[in-house]
Amino acid sequence: MEPKILQKLLESVAAGDVSPSSALDKLKYFDFEQVGDFAKIDHHRTLRTGFPEVIWGPGKTLDQIVEIIEAMRGRNLAVMATRIEPEVFEQLQQKIPDLCYYQKARICAISPNSPTPQHPGTVTIISAGTADLPVAEEAAVTAELCGFQVRRLWDVGVAGIHRLLSNRHVIADADVLIAVAGMEGALASVVAGLADCPVIAVPTSVGYGASFGGIAPLLTMLNSCAAGVGVVNIDNGFGAAILACQILRTAGRVGRMKEGENLRKGVDTVREKFP
Repeated sequence: MEPKILQKLLESVAAGDVSPSSALDKLKYFDFEQVGDFAKIDHHRTLRTGFPEVIWGPGKTLDQIVEIIEAMRGRNLAVMATRIEPEVFEQLQQKIPDLCYYQKARICAISPNSPTPQHPGTVTIISAGTADLPVAEEAAVTAELCGFQVRRLWDVGVAGIHRLLSNRHVIADADVLIAVAGMEGALASVVAGLADCPVIAVPTSVGYGASFGGIAPLLTMLNSCAAGVGVVNIDNGFGAAILACQILRTAGRVGRMKEGENLRKGVDTVREKFP
């Protein structure tokens, strides 16, 4: 952000020409940082969407990832990069020693040592098989780094449905569910038939030839007869986690608004009785 533009905006707020809420709206779209000739870091994405920009690892050189991380780390509580292979992380850590690695999720991040939930609600993630874990863990780690509590339930696919049914309490306690499955992708329909909360279905590319790299479970999930199922792209654990977190953030915001409205009604009632 240009200092002169920011100073002018702040002076307008101080003079009463611009309201604080209007200034906040302007700030939401102000700032990005040029990094070399290859990236423009959107520092204000958190103000607009509630979540910071995240680095997509594939297709970037090692030096590009390093420069982007260094540009972001001073402006965000957590900085994360997705789809980082172990050998790439080893090279990154040589240049950024405090970088952490979540190998199953293929995510590297700079974050508090023990991220604690900052928001109410729980993201419950269910995977069909062990082979689906990289995508499921990508969703789990993303949600945790975003400040949400996560509950994991792995290897409960429909081929042994008693494993899922014996954990019905996990489904009942969930605030939002992510169902991760490959093969035919039936898990999402079964879970949504048992759940009273939103279900986000993630098809994975796990399966034999006729699975078509995840197309078969994708179509199954899109054609689910269970209501309340939203579907993200194949292997997109990250996108599923962000959607789940947005649902919980919105629910929290609505809850706070209702609490404020009830409080105002209570105050008005007292004033009517005791003018």
